[in-house]
Amino acid sequence: MASVALRRRALLTVSFLTLALTGAAKAQTMAAAAPEEVISTGTRESTQTQFTALSPVDVMSAEAVRSTSSGSIDQALATLVPSFDVKRLPSSDGLQFIRPATLNNLSPDMTLVMVNGKRFHRSAFLGSNGSQATDLAQISSLATGRIEILRDGASAQYGSDAIAGVVNIILAQDTAFQAYGQTSQYYHGDGFTVQLGARGGIDLPNGGHAVLSVEYLKANETSRTHQRDDAAAFQAAHPTISVPNPVQRWGNPDMQTIKAALDVSEPLNDYAEAYGFATIAAGRQHNDINWRNPDTNTSVYKTVAIFPGFDLRTIYPAGFSPDEGVNALDSQLAAGVRHKGSDDFTWDLSANYGVNNSQFFLNRSINASLGPNSPRNFKLGHQVESEFDVNADAVYRWHLPFFADAVNVAFGGEYRDETYQMKAGDPASYQVGPGAALGLASASNGFPGIADTQAGTWDQTSYAGYLDLQAPITEAWQFEVALRDENYSDFGNTFNYKLGTRYEISPNIAVRGSYSTGFKAPTPGQLNATSTSQGLDTVTLQVFTNGRLSPLNPVAQFFGAKPLQPEESQTASFGGVWQTDFGFSGSVDVYKIDVTKRFASSPTFTVTPAVRNQLIASGVPGASTFTAVNFFTNDFNTMTRGIDLVGSYATDMGDGRLRLTGAYSYISTKVTSGSLITAANATQKKIFEQGVPQHNASATATYDIDAFSLMGRVRYYGPWTDSTGNTTGDIFQRFGSMAFIDVSLTYQLNDTASIRLGADNVGNFYPEKATFQASRGIDYSRNAPYDVNGGNYYLRYELKL
Repeated sequence: MASVALRRRALLTVSFLTLALTGAAKAQTMAAAAPEEVISTGTRESTQTQFTALSPVDVMSAEAVRSTSSGSIDQALATLVPSFDVKRLPSSDGLQFIRPATLNNLSPDMTLVMVNGKRFHRSAFLGSNGSQATDLAQISSLATGRIEILRDGASAQYGSDAIAGVVNIILAQDTAFQAYGQTSQYYHGDGFTVQLGARGGIDLPNGGHAVLSVEYLKANETSRTHQRDDAAAFQAAHPTISVPNPVQRWGNPDMQTIKAALDVSEPLNDYAEAYGFATIAAGRQHNDINWRNPDTNTSVYKTVAIFPGFDLRTIYPAGFSPDEGVNALDSQLAAGVRHKGSDDFTWDLSANYGVNNSQFFLNRSINASLGPNSPRNFKLGHQVESEFDVNADAVYRWHLPFFADAVNVAFGGEYRDETYQMKAGDPASYQVGPGAALGLASASNGFPGIADTQAGTWDQTSYAGYLDLQAPITEAWQFEVALRDENYSDFGNTFNYKLGTRYEISPNIAVRGSYSTGFKAPTPGQLNATSTSQGLDTVTLQVFTNGRLSPLNPVAQFFGAKPLQPEESQTASFGGVWQTDFGFSGSVDVYKIDVTKRFASSPTFTVTPAVRNQLIASGVPGASTFTAVNFFTNDFNTMTRGIDLVGSYATDMGDGRLRLTGAYSYISTKVTSGSLITAANATQKKIFEQGVPQHNASATATYDIDAFSLMGRVRYYGPWTDSTGNTTGDIFQRFGSMAFIDVSLTYQLNDTASIRLGADNVGNFYPEKATFQASRGIDYSRNAPYDVNGGNYYLRYELKL
């Protein structure tokens, strides 16, 4: 039935396109289409465009990226690309700061991110499901010249992670000076944000360039919250205590960041060019996590004889909401030499190093087991991800008499070294103090620090070779074969391939399709990192440990853990693309992605005394302390099917110019095997399949006339499901569809300066309230696929010299 429904949707989509194309052909106002820009993602053919590409590639101009009020690339793409989703996840133990961005409802780390065609490093933070993805927010949006999004599997071309596709950020090379200043605020009166940026460069002596971009952002927190039920009850029971209302914020974190990027290239002679780029970002974010109630948190609010005169009620009489945050430093440096003097043979040698250093902290908390000796603020430790890549790439145009044109032969190799490091936090953030024997909670309350026993450094190396052939069988028919073999030090060899073809029915209409295999390699962090905490058994007075272990740990392996294997995929796609001489162009693509051996957290296993004795007898280090453990594992398989429809139209209208763009995405994901299909995991399966909208769309209209430019955008999100657990079981809430309207008006003050007034969600619409999470003070679901803070208005001034 599902496949029938998908075919029906595809048929309806094609019918709609046929009608739209016919109607547009009858338009009386004609306008010449702008020349197509050459793309560099998903192909190594130097003359490929969106129309001639064998796989679907979206191109987002710098103007489009900066047409939203957001200063972050991930948020801008979520606004513009319906199949791209970014959740804000307030108070989510790190995910509110390093927001997971997904393409086609696949795991965040199944989308490869590149800058100038070079792999960009991933974040050091591991999500709850084991995902370790790139943080797009670390890259300056002002430095962006354009963004290319390949919506097709590409592991055979680029290696690990490119299962859902590739996001390639091309840095701007224009040396002209430009600057901007922007302020924004939500209608609610919070979230006031200031953004400042400048970009400029110089022309180098031999025709090269050097362009530097710098951006600054300061965003205040938001709160869409009401008083928690337990806090209201506490206030009623203690009328003399002044309890904040609300005691805890649910909303965007307080944020301050500065980002910079440098792009340089300079010909060395007639045949070779040196190039390089660098990005750097430093930022600090923080927000509240769950409130601690003095009347019910007896493991924290408890007086004991070992600490005479110490009572936490004198420090936090109204309870406390710990303030969790992160200080992040992210940088990447790439340099290389490329040969460009020949039409038939080019090569590129490059090296690339990136690092993400995330230091978490927790303020306004306590290690209760240390009593009066506990600090209130804690440094929780560092998570550091570093990657070093060396690439050798070459392209040869092989002229053969039996092909319509030269065969594009691309080949090369890659060496990668990926390192993950965990550095211990303040000792007080993880220590088991003397008060633990009397029932006081150990470690920093709310988020324990990285213990010295968890600290360590792990690395993984890989070597790859690839061959990519693109042949024009005839003037109208192209065929591509891409092969890649890769060997990893941690799990061995993987071989992947891609077959693609395109047939041009007419100079303006073509069909295309591809089939590919792909993989997502387990990272050193996923293989080795642990997340545990310790306490003290008040009966035996023995220290105990629980939490997530490495799947390589002997205790985890006792319960069935095995070294992680790559997640693997098979992707098939088919679609059509068209362009016209009157400004109407677009594409439609249908795809199916099967992913096997997907990562997940295992169930939590209890280490019984009998199991503990068996482990000790076997000589397992540290086995005597474990009480409950889990680990990452290759757990389940999924099937994702979808349709992507993209269209654009431009025409003269009156004395002005009208531009229309639109995109629609249908995505359906099903769990096909693994533990998620069991009755015990029915809730996880339902949320995995229904936790994001299946239908998403975006449509933008821009009208330019004289010194004015008016923009209107509609964003549509289909229904989706959320869940929350309570004492009576899991409760599901189905949220209906939502549509938001964004508008802006730009006025060109003179040849160099402009001012723009705009609003995202101009109608100030809010989704349904999260009924079953209201007792915690939450107004709107934390898992919403859109911003739940209401309307946001902004004023932007731009200067271009």
